[in-house]
Amino acid sequence: MTETQDSLRDCLAPAKLNLFLHITGRRADGYHNLQSVFQLLDWGDTLHFNRRNDGRIMRTTEVEGVPAEQDLTVRAAMLLKQHTGTREGVEIDIEKRLPMGAGLGGGSSDAATTLLALNRLWKLNLTRAELQALALKLGADVPFFVFGKNGFAEGVGEALEAVQLPPRHFLVVTPQVHVPTAAIFSEKALTRDTKPCRIAVFLAQQAAQKGWPDSFGQNDMQAVVAGKYAEVAQVLGWFDNIAPARMTGSGASVFAAFASRAEAEAAQSQLHDYSVRTEANWRSAVTSSLDTHPLFAFAA
Repeated sequence: MTETQDSLRDCLAPAKLNLFLHITGRRADGYHNLQSVFQLLDWGDTLHFNRRNDGRIMRTTEVEGVPAEQDLTVRAAMLLKQHTGTREGVEIDIEKRLPMGAGLGGGSSDAATTLLALNRLWKLNLTRAELQALALKLGADVPFFVFGKNGFAEGVGEALEAVQLPPRHFLVVTPQVHVPTAAIFSEKALTRDTKPCRIAVFLAQQAAQKGWPDSFGQNDMQAVVAGKYAEVAQVLGWFDNIAPARMTGSGASVFAAFASRAEAEAAQSQLHDYSVRTEANWRSAVTSSLDTHPLFAFAA
């Protein structure tokens, strides 16, 4: 990241993985109670911010399928401006790498990076707790990225407790399919009665089984998504011969963990060979875990 008085360049908006995702019930307001552990990654979108003196909020790059007024980065900037009454403005440039509808938190992470970056650039000095409260207005996953540490999440995902996770390397594979989260939550086949777990049990199992994600729980959405989207089922099937794998979020991305980056890259090479043989048009990335958000220091 490069910082000047009037700009913040090369700000990573990191992806996340759900190491497990349990749906423990449905609330009276229609939302679902969840339990999950969020893992930050060193891979994501890159955002650039240039301060404006005229108060305007502008997105300077096109994002396919997302009008500027609906973009979570623009909405985050507007929300922060309205909350604080600042007269500052900003130009936001987005380099998109994370596929949309993949369960990697791309839009939510972009929004959180915007809140953190503008808290710094506009010299607002809001606390992390204040930013997390604003973040929840933008979406259930946004508070986690503002929280900025790997976390055990409950509620709709906003109740967070930091957890220490062992370093990992991942192969993340995304088929060419967009999975709408709201539609999956509405599926009748989705189970909503997983027994709540305790964080201590999760951490003990992680330690006992070297921290591989398959050592605890499941993704309650995975069976429903795989049943509706053959491409997701195909990715999961490919991983059967490579390493234990799990879908993240509501899909469509599937991931496996490896002890070293070299092992993850070797698996990616096997994926390439498979894609050539079968013409499977899947995106893949080898990425490593992060302990904290790159902009963590921008809020206290």
